[in-house]
Amino acid sequence: MEKVMWLVLGVTVILSSLRADRSGRARNVARVALGVLFLIFGAMVNAVYLITDWDSFAAFGEMSQFAFVRDTWASLVVPNTGLFIGLLIAGEAIAGILVLAGGRLMQVGLVLLMAFHVGLLFFGWWLWLYAVPMLCALTLLLRAERRAAQTGLSGTDVDGPVTPRAGGVPLPGGRG
Repeated sequence: MEKVMWLVLGVTVILSSLRADRSGRARNVARVALGVLFLIFGAMVNAVYLITDWDSFAAFGEMSQFAFVRDTWASLVVPNTGLFIGLLIAGEAIAGILVLAGGRLMQVGLVLLMAFHVGLLFFGWWLWLYAVPMLCALTLLLRAERRAAQTGLSGTDVDGPVTPRAGGVPLPGGRG
């Protein structure tokens, strides 16, 4: 089930990111899909696996095409699964919450998720099929969110819309 949701939400993020620069609705769809993806199907699912199938994480590092990753995973992560997977769960949850918060916090979350996806590239060629398109989508979303925040049209900016008194661009229709 969680693999299907990763696919559905991942495709939603990718497709929405293609329109995010021109559509506030597309930015919001991508934001919610990405937040749910990492908060529920990342952090929560990994927490369930950590509780119910601790040993399932050992095999993840064995899939890497790089010997140093396989060796480091086996010698450092596997003996300390609770610590490292706990940090992974916390990171996924924090990134998901930041993305759902929108605005500047979303931008921080997007940068964290970019770093996460770059890290995935070291764990097997098959992850490139997921991580590269997601890196492109995250980059498009970050660019769209920054542009929207600069023009005061974000709608998700935690500081509220930019107003002329604050030195920003007036909102459409003379509002602000």
